[in-house]
Amino acid sequence: MAEVRAEHVLRQDQFRAELDVSRASNEELRKANKELRRDLQRLRECSTGERGPTIQARARPMPVLQAIMDVILLTSFMTPKIVFTGTEDPEAHLTASNTHMMISGGTDAMHCKMFMGTFTGITLQWFIGLPDGHITSSD
Repeated sequence: MAEVRAEHVLRQDQFRAELDVSRASNEELRKANKELRRDLQRLRECSTGERGPTIQARARPMPVLQAIMDVILLTSFMTPKIVFTGTEDPEAHLTASNTHMMISGGTDAMHCKMFMGTFTGITLQWFIGLPDGHITSSD
């Protein structure tokens, strides 16, 4: 009985540690969302005719680190069926994407590689405007 109780306490401690890591990750995502909202607002202003910073086209934009791009996806990895155009709630999109990735399994690099495929419209324009190698993980 004592062994079962000790195992239960150990699992609870592990769960609490994972929950703390998840909360910290969520806070970082909230900060990133705030930056995304600001950047999206700038893009919207540009698309409505207001003059603002222009995004320079590159021969082959590569905002994601090359090591991530080189990762081979598992055949069992399910491609997300969600898209983000910039008009949806960014936090809802992140939650949906993170949930999909968690269910699909795979590495952080796989998650990062698949997440960028959910962008379209002005969000994709913003994404390809990021500096080469700017994105190094999905965190």
